[in-house]
Formats: sequence, C-alpha cells, structure tokens
Amino acid sequence: MTMSRILDGRGAAKQIRAEIASEVAAMRAAGIEPPCLAAVLVGDNPASSIYVSNKVKACTQAGIIPREIRLPSTTTQMELLALVRELSRSGDVDGILVQMPLPAGIDPRAIIAAIDPARDVDGFHPINVGRLWSGEEGLVPCTPLGILEMLDSAEIEIEGAEAVIIGRSDIVGKPTAALLLRKHATVTLCHSRTRDLAGVAARADILVAAIGRAAFVTRDFIKPGATVIDVGINQVVDVAVARGLFGDEPGRLEEVRTKGYTLVGDVHPRDAAERSGAWTPVPGGVGPLTVALLLRNTVKAAKARRGSPGRRGPGA
Repeated sequence: MTMSRILDGRGAAKQIRAEIASEVAAMRAAGIEPPCLAAVLVGDNPASSIYVSNKVKACTQAGIIPREIRLPSTTTQMELLALVRELSRSGDVDGILVQMPLPAGIDPRAIIAAIDPARDVDGFHPINVGRLWSGEEGLVPCTPLGILEMLDSAEIEIEGAEAVIIGRSDIVGKPTAALLLRKHATVTLCHSRTRDLAGVAARADILVAAIGRAAFVTRDFIKPGATVIDVGINQVVDVAVARGLFGDEPGRLEEVRTKGYTLVGDVHPRDAAERSGAWTPVPGGVGPLTVALLLRNTVKAAKARRGSPGRRGPGA
C-alpha cells in the first residue's frame, strides 16, 4: 500500500526561526533595540505553563526579549485589565499575548479587547479580526498562519481547491477560513451541527481538522489523495487505544508506558497515512509553525509600531 506524504512542520519552522534570528541580529548590529514580547500567564494550568515556557525559550533563541509575567489564579479581571493596559502603554513592549484559557471569573473577550491592536501578536483583537476578514493588513492568529505556511511550503495548490474546515473556533477555524478565501479556495466551515459531516468533509481537496476530539476524523472523512491538516492535540493514555491508532509503532506504545500518554491529533493517523495524499503528523506538524509565526508577528508588530528607523538602544 502506498503511504501518503508527511508534511513535517519542523523544517519550515526551523527556517522561519533562522530568518527571524538573522533579522533581529541585524537590528542589534544597527543599534536598534530588539523586539520585546510580553507573555502573561494567569493561574497554574500545567499545559499553559509549558506553552508559555516554550514561547519564552523561542524568543530567547531568536534574540527577541521575552518578558514573562506569571500571575496567581486569584488574580481578578480588574487586576488583569490594569496589567494589560499598562503593557499596552509601555514604550518597551512590542507584542503582548495573554495565554488562554483564563481562570473562571475572567472574561477573555474583555481582556483581548484591552490589548493594543498594534501589539496583539495573537491576532485576536476585534480590530485585527475585522482587518483579516476585510482583506486589510494586520496581525493574524499564528496557527492559521501556520496552516497556510504549511500548504505553501508543500506547494499544495489552494486556488480553486475545495477546502473544508471542521471546527469554527475564533482561534483556528474562522481565521483559517478567511485566509483560505484570500487564496481563492472554496471554503466550507463545519461544526457539531453540520449534517452528514463525513460526507461534506469527503469532498475536500484540503481538509483542516480543528475540532478537539482525538482521532475523530477517520477514513470516511478523507477524499482519496486529499491534503489533511491536523490541528488537534490530544492525549492517549491507554496502550490498547494507542495500538489501534498507531499499530505496533514501538515509539508510541513505549511513550504511553513510560510517560503515561502519547499525543494524537483530531485525525486518525493510520487512516490519514493510508488515504490522504499528504498529511501533518501530531506532534511535529502545525505546532512548530505556530511558535515560529508568533516570533514573526512580534517582529512585524515591532516594525509597524516603531516606524522607521525604529527605537534605538542606549547611546544611539
């Protein structure tokens, strides 16, 4: 049986990060202060803590100045709003991200709306959302950008293609639809109430799965030869379940035994490998590109906000 092409996001992400590091190094060499990203984490969600740590590490490696701010779970909405507004006024901060989800009692929409749109490197502010849908220049959410970067780097034809997105979230589904429309794809945005979801998905030349359910998309959803982009990240903790998803792949089964889990996306990996023309693995697909494009957004925000020639360092 012919297996499909694996779209590995690590290589594309490595190239983007190298380009960003070179660009930041050139800024430093010219006496221009490098971009600064403020990353705010509220509470002690373990997954969120790892995500923020990875973003801070990526910034450091690229030469971007990270400003990590960790707040207790008892932080109130008013206190968080005050911090976000302070960061938005700061002359030293070019990008701001507030890690989601937030603790109960804090309205994420209110927090996002308080971020300066010019520093909203997550691309979630209503002004940036409006710019995306109206075709104007602005900051775009990083995971949807990563999806388009993946398709472009793999030379997948988008113009005229039928694209189906499973999941209508503000973070992935909706902005991905907007970006694909910009590239002249015919886009269907599906959700939990879509009738004959598998039948709709099976029409897709490009299928994006972002529904948050482990291995939900099976072979019946996949048109033979389609490109499948898997955005999901789910844990599998049972060896028998892992064997059903990955076969006797020793690394996966060993992960469950030693770490207690292995990761799977929203697409059944064996079905994707056997039925699609190209597909993204989990981990190692879209995820690395998401972090790389956060760095690109930070540099973009710094340049746009500062203007030319940019803020210079001491003694400039």
